[in-house]
Amino acid sequence: MANVMHFGKDNFKAEVLDSNVPVLVDFWAPWCGPCKMIGPIVEELAGEYEGKAKIGKINVDDNQELAGQFGIRGIPMVMMLKIGEVAAGLVGLGCKADLAAALDELV
Repeated sequence: MANVMHFGKDNFKAEVLDSNVPVLVDFWAPWCGPCKMIGPIVEELAGEYEGKAKIGKINVDDNQELAGQFGIRGIPMVMMLKIGEVAAGLVGLGCKADLAAALDELV
């Protein structure tokens, strides 16, 4: 996961909210089966959108405050943010094409 960033309370504002490029945030947990399935898709997107968007993950177990702030009630939850605002969100195991299409609208 070389290109996939890890977001948390210490870097969320700087890396996500203040980002000058769109950001895909994968809310996940290590015990979540579908989260493990979407992981490789997120990794592929990180490579494909390098320099055009930031791609990262937030472990909801370690960052419950951030998960609550965004109303995360089910995972995996993938959100796209642009200029600090939520632009799109997909709950559940989405396909790569859907995630890429959502990102394409923002870049």
